[in-house]
Amino acid sequence: MSGMRIYLSGMGIVTPLGQGISLTKLAMLKGQTGIRPLTLFPTATHQPLPVGEVAGLIEEDSLPRTHLLARLASDQAMAESAVAPEAVVLGVTTGGMLRTESLLKNNSQDPDLFRYHALGSVTEDIARRHRCTGPALTVSTACSSGSVAIKLALQMMRAGLFKRVLTGGADSLCRLTYYGFNALQLIDPEGARPFDKNRQGMSVAEGAAMLLLVANEADNAVAEILGAGISCDAHHPVAPHPQGKGALAAMQAALQDAGIKISDIDYINLHGTGTIDNDISEARAVNALFPQQKPPLSSVKGAFGHSLAAAGAIEAVIAAIGIGNHLVPATIGCRLPDQELKLDPVMKPSNSAIGTVLSNSFGFGGNNAAVVIGECGKHKPAVTATSAEPLAILGNACVTGAGRTQQTMKDVAAGKPCQGMLGIQELSANLSARDVRRLKRFPRLALSLAIAAYQNSGGTDRPSAVFMGTGWGALSETFDFLTRLNETDEQFPSPTDFVGSVHNAAGGQIAIQFQATGANITMTGGDYSFEQSLLAADLLSRNIQDSFLVIGADEAHTKLSHLFDRSVSKEATLSDGGGALLLKRGQFKSGLYIRTLFYESVANNPAVITSLIQQLGGPQQINDRYGVLLAGIPAACRGDGAIQLQNILSETGYKNPVIDYRRITGEFASASAVAAVMAANFIQDGKVPQPLCDGDAFPVSHKGAIIIGMGKFITAMEIVPQ
Repeated sequence: MSGMRIYLSGMGIVTPLGQGISLTKLAMLKGQTGIRPLTLFPTATHQPLPVGEVAGLIEEDSLPRTHLLARLASDQAMAESAVAPEAVVLGVTTGGMLRTESLLKNNSQDPDLFRYHALGSVTEDIARRHRCTGPALTVSTACSSGSVAIKLALQMMRAGLFKRVLTGGADSLCRLTYYGFNALQLIDPEGARPFDKNRQGMSVAEGAAMLLLVANEADNAVAEILGAGISCDAHHPVAPHPQGKGALAAMQAALQDAGIKISDIDYINLHGTGTIDNDISEARAVNALFPQQKPPLSSVKGAFGHSLAAAGAIEAVIAAIGIGNHLVPATIGCRLPDQELKLDPVMKPSNSAIGTVLSNSFGFGGNNAAVVIGECGKHKPAVTATSAEPLAILGNACVTGAGRTQQTMKDVAAGKPCQGMLGIQELSANLSARDVRRLKRFPRLALSLAIAAYQNSGGTDRPSAVFMGTGWGALSETFDFLTRLNETDEQFPSPTDFVGSVHNAAGGQIAIQFQATGANITMTGGDYSFEQSLLAADLLSRNIQDSFLVIGADEAHTKLSHLFDRSVSKEATLSDGGGALLLKRGQFKSGLYIRTLFYESVANNPAVITSLIQQLGGPQQINDRYGVLLAGIPAACRGDGAIQLQNILSETGYKNPVIDYRRITGEFASASAVAAVMAANFIQDGKVPQPLCDGDAFPVSHKGAIIIGMGKFITAMEIVPQ
């Protein structure tokens, strides 16, 4: 058990109200708003809607706008620190989309121009900039991403993995979000009016905020991160639970995680977007949590707008500013509070001693998060679990171009490649007509994998949480939305495609299918997305008694995949697929167990292979423990990856079978999820098939498998028998 204190020792913020802590504090004191008509890009058919746009941003040809916002905020957070962060965890939903939209409209076909499209490229850029050699993890849970990133960073530190983590969120405005939210009729043409009787919607915004978290060191600390909670509505792809059940669960989990009572909360930073349904849902949740007297509460989105993945991080910084300056921000935009909500939002900035803040962030797909931030030393550190039972594999499933698990393993055993794409009808064979209504390829793939893994387990232990990894998300919905937007002169964008385009939409569909109301996390880190989802699952499931799903999946798209993914552009055959594991903590008879053992960047890290071998226990243990090594070398990194693999083999003297699994699966970002399912089946069968060995089939009944990812990062996952 741990009683670790997690201090906020540096922070940075970029919003429509200015850059830096001083300007932000001044704007809060004056009750200013940064909501103004859009100027960032032209609108073809109507007057620009009010948005939260960052002014005076000097753009560079080499970097998209989201990346620049993230750099500005991270430079502020790291300004007083001479020591590099050991890990970077960010929330991102738009990435390089603003630039991608223009490139696609101009029919650009150079993959190099799209190199910063990926959401994970934002986090990787910040990690390189600040010399981080550890994990660069990207959370994409829509509007709760920034808060979920803080929660994940908190758990990494509590588990003793790292002592210094840079976390936060960043997003820029783009046509996808501007027109998408408008297509859903969620934009207020007068600007956001949270909790106002006449509110009509939100104001889309952009921005970034970063928090440097340090364990057990109070130097320069401005606040403490006391705890955080997450939940999923499992109710609807867009609409919140009408009674706010998911929001309430997240707040309750945050208080429990922080080890404090509701009476300890001095101020609530409400999610408060200004949409009719969201404000009702949150109000009901707050009233349920505080049935009698409520602390002061307000929403800042009428001032800053809703910056999506950045919002939770921005509001965490605002909470810290409030604690340090005895400042409760006003609910800008709210002029006539809606009495039916039974809230009393703060209408003007006020001076009040606030020592503990509860900050809410709720997003598409019912992804909810709440963070508790407090004055340094005011509360005892929460006692949390730092060790946990192992992750047992109850069920597994995969999809490749060859087919589902059984056919894939049959072809692997015969030495046949499994490249290509499974037909949409076969992919949907285990889905009902109701399940697939309005779903395109990626959500069908993810949902099909989840159901197959559950059925493979015997179908008796329903998952309560979902951890999804995807390199590129819903490419079909993204392409179709932008295509229709351009073809209709921006008049008739598809609201359905917009809802489906967010990376966490598939995870939300899985949650609805299983009524999984626990954590629902989507991670996106290119070729290491499945590894990120497994790491997140390990860290965020330590108090989960039920089973949970860990999934990696990516769809192939004829127009986009070769532009976004350099590995795909080097292959003649377009491939996709994924893998799913149903996991549960505990010891089980004849069980298999999985865990992430290593995740480090290659950049600025010349000893990374040596570190890997040490972490795995040294050459002798590697040879004794693992009967097969599955090597993940993306085609875009084939040269470097081959050298990395050779170094591993030469330094360990490893003589057991080595499988270059992407030669079998084809090139797609989450191929490592298929490798995990392959490894589990090898061990269950007691052998590696003969075509994959130099000689006869290799026995592995009493040994495990190690799956090593190579390229820009070196990762390691093991699957071992009891």
